[in-house]
This record gives sequence, structure tokens and C-alpha cells, in this order.
Amino acid sequence: MPDTPVPIGARRRRLVLERPLETPDGFGGSLRRYVPGPVLWGAVESLGHVERLRDGRADRSASHRITLRYRPGIVPPMRLADGPRRFAIRAAGDPDGRRRDLVCEVEELIGEEAP
Repeated sequence: MPDTPVPIGARRRRLVLERPLETPDGFGGSLRRYVPGPVLWGAVESLGHVERLRDGRADRSASHRITLRYRPGIVPPMRLADGPRRFAIRAAGDPDGRRRDLVCEVEELIGEEAP
């Protein structure tokens, strides 16, 4: 979490909160799609790359920190959209407990299409 608060003027990125919607697929499973929700303004800060093992090979993905005005109910199944870019929310929390800021640790999704 950042030590100093992000100034309100630095939160100039227009982000759309996307909420997951599960629908039955007719075969006993479900399909997940994302529906756009409210527009939020935030600051996006790159943290570097995270390397994970997927299907027996190393896969790198970009890690970011997004700071928004505090909003309850933002949870990891949701994601944030910045134009064509999609960010999966991995963790979200209020850094100082005063309900002023919400800091989201996110991972950029490569190859994800808009709903």
C-alpha cells in the first residue's frame, strides 16, 4: 500500500467497474461474462511484472496498483476496464481505515475482450 495518499488531481484515468454475471450454459455449467457498471476515476501505477507457472511454462503478467475514491463492495471477482485494457482485481482495501481511498492490487489481463 502506498505511504502517501494519491492526490485527487492524479486520479485522471476513467475506469469502468465491470461486474461478473454467471449464466447457465445448459450443460450443468455456467458462463461468465462481464457487464459494465459505474464509471470511476483513479490513478494507475505500474508495479512491474509477476511471473507464474501456467500449463507447465512461465507466464508473465503486468501488476498494477489502482487508487480510487473509497467505494464499498469492490471484490476480487470484479475487474476494471481502461479503454481496451482489462485489470483483474486481486485485492482491494482501505489503507488507513478512514474510508477515503480504495487501493486495488490488480493484474492486467492480456487478450481479454470487452463484453
